[in-house]
Amino acid sequence: MHAFRSHTCGALRLTDAGSSVRLSGWIHRKRDHGGLLFIDLRDHYGLTQLVLGPASPGFAAAERLRAESVIRIDGEVVARTADTVNPNLPTGQIEVRVQALDVLSEAAELPLPVFGEPDYPEELRLRYRYLDLRRETLHRNVVLRSQVIASIRRRMIDQGFTEYQTPILTASSPEGARDFLVPSRLHAGKFYALPQAPQQFKQLLMVSGFDRYFQIAPCFRDEDLRADRSLEFYQLDVEMSFVTQEDVFAAIEPVLHGVFEEFAEGKPVTPYPFPRRAYREAIQKYGTDKPDLRNPLVMQDVSEHFRGGGFGLFARMLEETKNTIWAIPAPNGGSRAFCDRMNSWAQSEGQPGLGYVFWREGEEGGAGPIARNLGPERTEAIRGQLGLKVGDAAFFVGGDPKSFYKFAGLARTKVATDLELVDENRFDFVWIVDFPMYEWSDEQKKIDFSHNPFSMPQGELDALNRNDPLEILAYQYDIVCNGYELCSGAIRNHRPDIMVRAFEIAGYSREQVETDFAGMLNAFRYGAPPHGGLAPGIDRIVMLLAGQQALREVIAFPLNQQGEDLLMNAPAPVSERQLKELHVRLQPPPR
Repeated sequence: MHAFRSHTCGALRLTDAGSSVRLSGWIHRKRDHGGLLFIDLRDHYGLTQLVLGPASPGFAAAERLRAESVIRIDGEVVARTADTVNPNLPTGQIEVRVQALDVLSEAAELPLPVFGEPDYPEELRLRYRYLDLRRETLHRNVVLRSQVIASIRRRMIDQGFTEYQTPILTASSPEGARDFLVPSRLHAGKFYALPQAPQQFKQLLMVSGFDRYFQIAPCFRDEDLRADRSLEFYQLDVEMSFVTQEDVFAAIEPVLHGVFEEFAEGKPVTPYPFPRRAYREAIQKYGTDKPDLRNPLVMQDVSEHFRGGGFGLFARMLEETKNTIWAIPAPNGGSRAFCDRMNSWAQSEGQPGLGYVFWREGEEGGAGPIARNLGPERTEAIRGQLGLKVGDAAFFVGGDPKSFYKFAGLARTKVATDLELVDENRFDFVWIVDFPMYEWSDEQKKIDFSHNPFSMPQGELDALNRNDPLEILAYQYDIVCNGYELCSGAIRNHRPDIMVRAFEIAGYSREQVETDFAGMLNAFRYGAPPHGGLAPGIDRIVMLLAGQQALREVIAFPLNQQGEDLLMNAPAPVSERQLKELHVRLQPPPR
């Protein structure tokens, strides 16, 4: 027999009754029932119930062992009686009568329990992550992650893609988030950077004559952390040659749909082709470029109903041409109590309030201060435009949409959530397309790239030379699922003349572009195919499929919210000798 096990703890069934077996694993739980000791033995594969009587070999040792001690047992598989079968356990029809027990590793007192799923502070969970990972939900999530990656890899290969690897040590890029820098020992005063993404390398692979590239790529960005963002993450990096935007969509939709359908546990998944929303349409309808389409609410511009009307605040606001009034419909929200709660919520978000009208039985023209001032005819016209009925409400946000659209989007989400209008049991995909190529930067007081500087502008060089930069659209696109941006992508700018001009509009000189992006530009001058791609985030895909709201619940060894690894104590000081070898001198921040 094998030194440690003849079977795993998830393998035994009723057909094994009468067999002699050897199992090894962790003591998950112990129960003493009148002299009989029951132990749930756990390994990676499942649980098996052990039973020991006072005369059983190893009984005394088992009695004193703490949970999570590691043991090896020999025993006989026996069928459970009908009244003791556990239908919730794959091994629930049998148990093992222990005939020999060896202690392989004795556990000290645990800083957090493994049995059950109590909520413990993040710091404790991350410091003892090896214990946290033994818990059922987190263990299952990490296994799910592996299965999702294997499925993605298989589907990409079936779609005709080939996997290639790109460098981890590379050059710092002036665009995007902050780089993680790595000092060079051999080249004093110079630094490598960890890749924010393999963006330039995958484009250079296309220039090199490869075609349908993919990689499960590690990426690093020194940016502020959130629940759905980490300093290091993995993405399905994709690039294709001789393609249009439509070709990219057609290639990736079956992969994402198939992976979600495989692991969605029966929840509906948007069939492909996925719906599309132009960026500006998404902002106007949903108040975000990451709309959750499970939320059925669609905002509308109702400015004309307020223009020159009796509600003075909005009427005066509309005297400025840039201002508009948006309405957020609230089906079944037609009570003063709900409207007052929404108004209080808006104030908690730093707003002066949230205007509303609600319609109730026997009250012509709606109720609330706006309805009284606006009059029944205009109020009914608003109700008709929004498709509302008696018992419903509408909330209003006004001003310059550039200033209020994010708050309007939050209000739309709040209304739908509080009224329980969001279907939580499905996965809704949508493409966001036609992003603006440029935006105005108030911070820098200049035109800047809005999304990806390497994207092809719609209209190409002619558009850059003739059009208002703020009206130029790009072949850029995002995939959004349930309100989470899974990826960004673009058809790339593969022509040096267009790239130089595009950067000039954003304030870069030709010399600066030639220096900062020399590798790309020089490569493009020797024949570059039209190409495009995208990069869905692996961590967010798994997070959605696992039903979690935080990336740390699907990553084996995550950092905390301050970017620290509490298990390995990183980042940490290094010795003076190491700094000297790297030609680095520390300058502490001023107090």
